[in-house]
Amino acid sequence: MDVVLLSRLQFAAAAYFHFLFVPLTLGLSLLVAIMETRYARSLDDDYRRMTRFWGKLFVVNFTVGVVTGLTLEFQFGTNWSRYSAYVGDIFGSLLAVEATVAFFLESTFIGLWIFGWKRLKPKAHAAVIWVVAGASNISAYWILTANAWMQHPVGYELRGGRAELTDFWAVISQPFAFHTFIHTISAAYVLAGFFVLAVSAFHLLKNNETRLFSKSFRLAATWTFIFALVVVVHGHYNGGEVARTQPTKLAAMEAHWETRANAPIHVLVIPGGREDEKNRVELIPLPSALSLLAYHRPSAEVKGLKEWPAEERPPVFISFVSFRTMVALGMLLLLLSFLAWWRRNRAQDHPLLLRALLYALPLPWLAIQLGWTLTEVGRQPWIVYGVMKTAQAASPIAAGQVALTLAGFVVVYSLLAAVDAYLIVKFVRQGPEPAPK
Repeated sequence: MDVVLLSRLQFAAAAYFHFLFVPLTLGLSLLVAIMETRYARSLDDDYRRMTRFWGKLFVVNFTVGVVTGLTLEFQFGTNWSRYSAYVGDIFGSLLAVEATVAFFLESTFIGLWIFGWKRLKPKAHAAVIWVVAGASNISAYWILTANAWMQHPVGYELRGGRAELTDFWAVISQPFAFHTFIHTISAAYVLAGFFVLAVSAFHLLKNNETRLFSKSFRLAATWTFIFALVVVVHGHYNGGEVARTQPTKLAAMEAHWETRANAPIHVLVIPGGREDEKNRVELIPLPSALSLLAYHRPSAEVKGLKEWPAEERPPVFISFVSFRTMVALGMLLLLLSFLAWWRRNRAQDHPLLLRALLYALPLPWLAIQLGWTLTEVGRQPWIVYGVMKTAQAASPIAAGQVALTLAGFVVVYSLLAAVDAYLIVKFVRQGPEPAPK
């Protein structure tokens, strides 16, 4: 394998692993803040114990996420130095703001929250976790904006062989960044909600701390259903933004080869390869559905993959399968979250639902990872869409060096995953601290 493919594999391994922790951190920080706010207002000890229990899981997840995020950013200098030199004026400024403002607040106040339980009054301590939650979500906006710029570059000019920033406001306020943030952050909130639902279901099935976990369940059920709806509804608008800015990605994720008006969506499709330039199977067409969903007009013309040279088309099979599976999982999660919300006041009377929520816990993680697979693979062969190709961005280093570090990443990340899983399972099984007598 060449250095570009190995560098892509290494970055993918680091990004996939890092994003096991980021969405749970984003959502759980807010849920913990809501729980502690309820404690600060009511002084109900169930909410204090609830906050400490979920807060412990949040801190474990946050810590591993920070470690993996640092190694991810180092790769821009080690494996993608040509990319960094070409667009560092833009990309680097966004990451710099994230690190010096949002991450600084987040990492400082998390320490204050951990060690401030006996030193701060309840309302002051609750305010601290809101700062942590706010900083975490602000941090996400800057990072997602940097990625959105790679998907749809704006606010720059090419000068002296590199891209230079000319309009910072255009970069941080463009619609693509807004849509990316809303879709990603809502999916993160759904994941965190399912985490709370699943752990609560585990304890309710065991008749353990039923009053406390019923409260957790009710809170998470409403939260999860709201954001599952946001994900599904906003996904439609996000798809329209992709159609406007990345028509090749739209064509790949729908396996759409021929340019045509009134473009249909086929329910059952087996995509063909570059050599075929057509799908092997197309069954059950929905007339004009693709035109309507992408451009809000049934007669709109949708460009097919044949409009671009073969070397400028994204991998169709991966893009198509990632998209279709992500959508199917999104609808399933919406259904499960609705059932949880519907039965939220008598959850313990519905053991089948509790088991379903427990076994469904991996699904939001899978849906999010598939979404990022579509986002990144569907942009290929570009690292910055329409500006710089991935093959031009890798560092001029030996493939053997990347292979060695890739193996090291896999080993270290596997150990981190084992430690994280052990701690999470241990603390979940332990449950909350005993109620005072």
